[in-house]
Amino acid sequence: MPISSEHVGRRYPTTQPYRVSAAKIEEFATALHDEAPAYHGDDAVAPPTFAMVIAARAWQHLFDDPELDLRLDHTIHADQSFQWARPLHVDDEVTATLTIASVRTRGATDMVGLDVSLDTPSGEHLATAHSTLWHTHTTSDHAPGEDS
Repeated sequence: MPISSEHVGRRYPTTQPYRVSAAKIEEFATALHDEAPAYHGDDAVAPPTFAMVIAARAWQHLFDDPELDLRLDHTIHADQSFQWARPLHVDDEVTATLTIASVRTRGATDMVGLDVSLDTPSGEHLATAHSTLWHTHTTSDHAPGEDS
């Protein structure tokens, strides 16, 4: 059965911890052409969108779940927002836990809302990344009238 509203609330296993490093923060800031001093040096903080480096690791669970029938090459990352408890710092270890927050199907498009909780292994909540993915499929992939 392809992804449907029945999958809302499905939570996937937490990823292995990702250690935030000064080098990775600087690479990310440089790619953004952001020279803000806060993003450079041994005690750097990460730009807010750096969190997607970690959150996207949790997305793999969606594409590995055979029940959902999602294909990365049919997916567009349509929307992104964050709710922050605190910024990410050098040497933070961060895990990501993905939950399917919403699913709407309209014709050949699935609109999938995701919440990824970013936390330390000890349980400190750092942020939640909210994303919307648009996934296209052939109309024969879904039963007529399903979720429409």
